Amino acid sequence: MTDAGRSTDQLDTGKPHSARMYDYFLGGKDNYPVDAEAAEQVISLFPAVRDMARTNRRFMHRAVRLLAERGVSQFLDIGTGIPTEPNLHQIVQGVVPHARVVYADNDPIVLRHAEALLHSTREGRTAYVAGDVREPGKIIAAARETLDFSRPIALSLVALLHLVGDEDEPGRIVRELLESLPSGSYLTLSHATGDFDPETWDRVVEVYRKGGTAAQVRSRSEFTEFFTGLELVEPGVVLAAQWHPELGERGEGGDGDGPAEEMPLYVAVGRKP
Repeated sequence: MTDAGRSTDQLDTGKPHSARMYDYFLGGKDNYPVDAEAAEQVISLFPAVRDMARTNRRFMHRAVRLLAERGVSQFLDIGTGIPTEPNLHQIVQGVVPHARVVYADNDPIVLRHAEALLHSTREGRTAYVAGDVREPGKIIAAARETLDFSRPIALSLVALLHLVGDEDEPGRIVRELLESLPSGSYLTLSHATGDFDPETWDRVVEVYRKGGTAAQVRSRSEFTEFFTGLELVEPGVVLAAQWHPELGERGEGGDGDGPAEEMPLYVAVGRKP
């Protein structure tokens, strides 16, 4: 799970933070003891969570690579998280050197690492904005300074919405973001699910919520609702490792505690008609 967003006012190291926990799962060092403690609680409940984080990351790489190969040259990535190379702009600008990428997050530690997100190709451009996904209008307004909203934009909400509770109306958030995008734009989502082991995931969610993050896993049908009105890119809604595995880099696949094919992570990409 990555970051859904909290206050940008100050860095709170007294509570676990989802972005820093995700960094811990990926083997990063941009986390604090409180994050490691909460992350280890999740690992004790679901030992394959490290593999799940890597599976999610690989899906993001494949999805943005496919869209770049289809000619999309503008990307808006909300819930960016702590930079882990290769970052989204490195993938897409490797295909489309003039691509423009806007990252948005509201974790102060991500802001500290924003410089790593801004090393664009000479032809392209990258930008970072501080913003909370629960305030989509503000993110869109800031993104307009870099992106051309008269041309298609690929919106990424990867491993984000399972950190937005129903009380914050994630469906409304997605709709508001998509309404701002022109026809031909895309939505890329990944989302943890409790469909295969609800008891374990209820306990995982409890760890996050005790730390102050409004985590909530969702069913396949609930996940699919986020794509209402969009044209799903084949193969539609599937588990992460089943989505265009042929686009992965050599060496990608399941490792560690379980096969990537079994990770409880739904993914999909949809096109706005």
